[in-house]
Amino acid sequence: MGEGSGYKEYVAGMLAGVSIVVVGHPFDTVKLQKHNTEGNGMKYKSSLHCTSRILQTEGVKGLYRGATSSFLGMAFESSLAFGIYSQMKQFLQGGLNSEKPRPQAIVPSAAFAGAIISFILCPSELIKCRMQVQGTDSSLTSIRYSSPVDCALKTVQTEGLTGMFRGGGATLLRESIGNAVFFSTYEYVRYHMHQPMGHISSNLSHFIDVGVGIMSGGLGGIMCWCVVLPLDVAKTITQTSMDRDSTRNPFQILQAIYKRSGFKGCYTGLGPTILRAFPANAAAIVTWEMAVKLLGIKRE
Repeated sequence: MGEGSGYKEYVAGMLAGVSIVVVGHPFDTVKLQKHNTEGNGMKYKSSLHCTSRILQTEGVKGLYRGATSSFLGMAFESSLAFGIYSQMKQFLQGGLNSEKPRPQAIVPSAAFAGAIISFILCPSELIKCRMQVQGTDSSLTSIRYSSPVDCALKTVQTEGLTGMFRGGGATLLRESIGNAVFFSTYEYVRYHMHQPMGHISSNLSHFIDVGVGIMSGGLGGIMCWCVVLPLDVAKTITQTSMDRDSTRNPFQILQAIYKRSGFKGCYTGLGPTILRAFPANAAAIVTWEMAVKLLGIKRE
């Protein structure tokens, strides 16, 4: 990144976050709805069957249940993630542009950005998960929420302010590790894909950049979720459980899941998550890089 870009990196990151929700939220809804209704004795033949059921009963709106808090949370999260990562990476590189990715700058920058955004993301995801779980086919909880604000108020009333940060430890670990994996994969794939294309006509550069953005962002998303999905499973269980006395330690939760369902249980929802990860993160990187160009931020 070039010097003096300042707030522009955060604006570009915010736009990337919006694109993630537009593309990825329906996948989240299907994954959570399918998992929780099956836990209550109902069976969907497939994720496609679950999607069609939601569309039949609630329409397209049903796929975006809980999306309001997602748009707000992801916009802030992505803005901080990309902004903090970009500026900290530049600082660790001594303000110098580096031709090759430098893991000693990439990893700590990404992990630090992930740690910061986890404090914003945790309450947002708690609201999103609880709104999604109370779908028309789920009887997981007797508490009904009329809106995200109602969900937040009832959570605070019943569990106190700290209830909004239920699952915070798992979120912190997931975001720190996940961001380090995502940005490392993105930087290396982007670098190695651009290398052999250095002499291609500038008329094709826009299409090349979009293609590289799709692949680097998509693969970054897949690698990230392959590493941190068990932490996300533990986080979701923690946030949607109405039992105040249940453990919030993600490793104890995963240990219990492993004893009950084996390694497969720790990767519940892997298929839909991977299906979501590629297009959602590809959209984020393409949007991010287009915004970087439009805002005039210099890149190495």
